[in-house]
Amino acid sequence: MCTAVWIKEGYFGRNLDYEVGFGERIVITPRNFSFQFADGNSVKSHFAIIGMGVVVDGYPLYFDGINEEGLGMAGLRFFKNAMYFPSKDGLKNIPSFELIPRVLSCCKDTYEAEELLKNANITDKAFSEDMPPAPLHWMLSDKKRTIVAEQTKHGLFIYENPMGVLTNNPTFNVQMERLSGYMQSSSDEPENRFSKNYEIIPDSRGMGGIGLPGDWSSGSRFIKACFIRENSVLQGGEKDNVNHFFHILYSVFHQRGCVRVNGKYEITRYSSCCNLNRGIYYYTTYDDSTIKGVDMMKENLDGCRLLEYNLQSDGIKMQN
Repeated sequence: MCTAVWIKEGYFGRNLDYEVGFGERIVITPRNFSFQFADGNSVKSHFAIIGMGVVVDGYPLYFDGINEEGLGMAGLRFFKNAMYFPSKDGLKNIPSFELIPRVLSCCKDTYEAEELLKNANITDKAFSEDMPPAPLHWMLSDKKRTIVAEQTKHGLFIYENPMGVLTNNPTFNVQMERLSGYMQSSSDEPENRFSKNYEIIPDSRGMGGIGLPGDWSSGSRFIKACFIRENSVLQGGEKDNVNHFFHILYSVFHQRGCVRVNGKYEITRYSSCCNLNRGIYYYTTYDDSTIKGVDMMKENLDGCRLLEYNLQSDGIKMQN
């Protein structure tokens, strides 16, 4: 289970909650790394990407990331609802494991990403025999806008995401319907709830959060994260903005012992905060709450080899 968040100050990130680790690390894909895509296309020059993931057989499998233009994308578990199909003639056939690098390598913003996905079919092609497709949906954010991409048995849907939050099940449109019970439009702007400012539960001297759910289910985390995000006050400056962003994510953090899955405990394995304007990937892990970061702009982005950073040793501690 996971939670992704975007804020208008230009930060995008997520919690990855799971019962086991994958050996994940920070991976930079430079501009001249050669992508060999499943449809036969080879892309040798593209936008540079930084994100969290694993490298298998020389291929970056991203859980989330951003590109140098300031477009971010994260895949979140979408169990039972996600549906992938065989390749179909006349559509852009993209395997699920390929979706993040495909979008981030060639799209500057959410509008270009939406155009790419408009005629896409997310296929059921596996990366390998022992790595079947993971059931996912995706949140995509640039500096001004956020959308959600979900493919179910009914097809591929792109949703505007005015709340800047995504969790897991149910489908995003149902999450928004449930959220409406906690929303009240501003008195001076009552018309369009998806483009105006809203207060989630009226303020009442510290009692504005009464009735908010506090469990770890995806529906409850969605509502709570929306409330925290909408009511957050940032004081400005990189250090404060990043620190505050992590506190939003920590409001739905999974502590060991609270969620048990198949005899193991689901925890927030890492939390991330990406500066979309500067290309910096900040992160913390369950065992180390120190905020560290990797600045992609300080690397040689014109190279052709993947760059990998061990989470325990290679990150740069956040400075004032």
